[in-house]
Amino acid sequence: MVDTRKTLHAAFYASASGRRPVREWLMDLPPADRKTIGEDIATLEFSWPIGRPKCAAIAGQKNMFEVRSNISSGRIARVLFVIIGHEMILLHAFVKKTQRLPEKDLRLAITRMRDVNRNGQQ
Repeated sequence: MVDTRKTLHAAFYASASGRRPVREWLMDLPPADRKTIGEDIATLEFSWPIGRPKCAAIAGQKNMFEVRSNISSGRIARVLFVIIGHEMILLHAFVKKTQRLPEKDLRLAITRMRDVNRNGQQ
């Protein structure tokens, strides 16, 4: 029998003002790309822990990972998240343009992770 229980529960990071930047980013994508990324996040929710190529740890950041999604036009999307208990908090998302994780994107995710750790998830 297949276990259909989630190992992790995905939640969008929410700023103090209530904005959910990853959700907003997703809603701006074409429906096919949104579906692909959503399916990849769901795969992690039901199959955690899972490694490459779907997910990778962020070097030097405890409990921070990235969901790796191949979207339309040969583009690659990344959703950075942190695991707290049984929640994966979706911190930041972007379309990758270089081989390396851009420093500004990593810094933003770290800032949001610290906000979650300090204030808890709303």
